[in-house]
Amino acid sequence: MVCIIMFKKLFHLVLITLICLSVRAHAAVILQYHHVSETLPAVTSVSANTFTKHLSYLKEHNFNVIALNELISAIQQGKTLPEKTVAITFDDGYNNNYEQAAPILEKFGYPYTIFVNPTLIDEGKGYVMGWDKLKELAGKGALIANHTAQHDYLHIKLKDESDAQWQARIKQDILHSQQRIKEEIGHDYKYLAYPYGEFNNKLQALVKELGFIGIGQHSGAVNKNANFTRLPRFPASGFYSKLDTLITKLNSRAFSIKTLDYQDSVTSQNPPTLSIEFEMGDFHKSQFACYVSSVGQAKLTWINDTTVKIDSPKALNKGRSRFNCTAPSIEHPGSYYWFSQPWVIQ
Repeated sequence: MVCIIMFKKLFHLVLITLICLSVRAHAAVILQYHHVSETLPAVTSVSANTFTKHLSYLKEHNFNVIALNELISAIQQGKTLPEKTVAITFDDGYNNNYEQAAPILEKFGYPYTIFVNPTLIDEGKGYVMGWDKLKELAGKGALIANHTAQHDYLHIKLKDESDAQWQARIKQDILHSQQRIKEEIGHDYKYLAYPYGEFNNKLQALVKELGFIGIGQHSGAVNKNANFTRLPRFPASGFYSKLDTLITKLNSRAFSIKTLDYQDSVTSQNPPTLSIEFEMGDFHKSQFACYVSSVGQAKLTWINDTTVKIDSPKALNKGRSRFNCTAPSIEHPGSYYWFSQPWVIQ
């Protein structure tokens, strides 16, 4: 009888532990904004009213909004995070981030990160915040991080530039920008948001060599299996600012990917091809689907139980494009796994 009672107590303890763990995750979502304005280009803007609605949804649905450095540190270390963990980021450091976004974020008590271009600030460009405003926001808890010196396409070589010359130039750009942020703000977070969200294999290798985290603009959640030279973010401006579709993304999950095989993100291979090896578990192969920008549904070929080859049925348009792949979670109805592969077709 004593053994039965002890077994029941142990069973209940294990059950409670499993329930507690079930509301924690190794994954999170990073949001990306540019302008908070009604007068600037709609494609990269969100109105103050819509931005407030985004934050209200986070608050009303008990999202765990944390600073980017906390999120990245936890993911890197494989630590569990509360379900529905989110970080908020802005690219370029526009004045409307100070005038419109910051006061709204302050009302909600939410931390955020601004990726800036130090050379543009030093040149006194009127459309971006100066160091004084950035210092003020940093004093209130904002993180200031690296978006390169002046928002150049980092992967593109200059005319007649060798690989070694390109690498030296980009290394100088990244490190000088980091030093200026450190000098002016005191922050030294080794995060690099790629201008235009574009990167290739060589740039990723350089970012890793310099000890930086590379952050893109392709969609998806992040987890401990992420490639830290190409972390995804969900754009939340322009067309992507609609709350009904943003809700699905906020509640998304990260696939556990073992290997990702493709020629290069910047490529002349057209159509490009991609193979993914998963740590299978919480989704059915039959419900996994991929879509190609401006093309439609991708062709899927399951090579074995854990590896899928993804092809576009026709050539992609020149320039930026994506493969977006999703699958509904088995254990969490209404939540989707999400992965995006960005391409720049040359």
